[in-house]
Amino acid sequence: MTDTSARDFYDSLAPDYHRIFADWDASMARQAAALGALVGPGPLRILDCSCGIGTQAIGLALAGHRVVGSDLSPVAAARAAAEASVRGVRLPTAAADMRQLPFASSAFDVVVCADNSLAHLLTAPDVAAALAGMRRVLRDGGLLLLTVRDYEEIRRTRPGATPPQVSDGPDGPDGRMVTFQLWHWHEDGERYDQEHFQLVPADGDWAVRVRRTTSWALTRAQVEEFVTGAGFVDVRWHEPGAGGFYQPVLTARASG
Repeated sequence: MTDTSARDFYDSLAPDYHRIFADWDASMARQAAALGALVGPGPLRILDCSCGIGTQAIGLALAGHRVVGSDLSPVAAARAAAEASVRGVRLPTAAADMRQLPFASSAFDVVVCADNSLAHLLTAPDVAAALAGMRRVLRDGGLLLLTVRDYEEIRRTRPGATPPQVSDGPDGPDGRMVTFQLWHWHEDGERYDQEHFQLVPADGDWAVRVRRTTSWALTRAQVEEFVTGAGFVDVRWHEPGAGGFYQPVLTARASG
């Protein structure tokens, strides 16, 4: 992974990230309900190691869990803590690379890595290091919860763009934002460079914001191999239609 690429991407996106959702708070509640059904009753000690601005972490904290967030982007991590406070919950956060988690061994009951964050790790050693760190900070029998894009079909068709998404700001259509991505595939057919476009109204015209990063389109078989290699067992996939989360979810237990 190019650290500066992913960090700069999310540092820049953090102030606007909530605009990806039509209603961010409603999305938080839906995602917390879907993930909470897999996590189980609490309160549990949960680490969200790619917390971003808190979309999953805040929802889980509002559900009564003791959540800690970390993220490669210090801007996103700081915003997550602030947004949690506004909503009346405590969410300690840290700026941290998921390959070098700064937490004690066996400190958590659950580790969450959502929103396709694992795909920003571009080499096998990077992915292995991240998952080994997640295993280290989990207690024996603890739950790993990953959400990733469903890349099987994407790898086959190699799309060049994502459909545009339109969201309204707090002032209605006058604050409308259009978001889409262009994807530039590498020769290996697995990795792709993303150009993330946001179009925002500006003085009767549109201003364009462009952010760039790279992802690895990991298949389910690749993810499973990395997860089991890091010391996890009971690997299961939960489909979006069945579980309610917008991406496929992998759960696994820390062996011990």
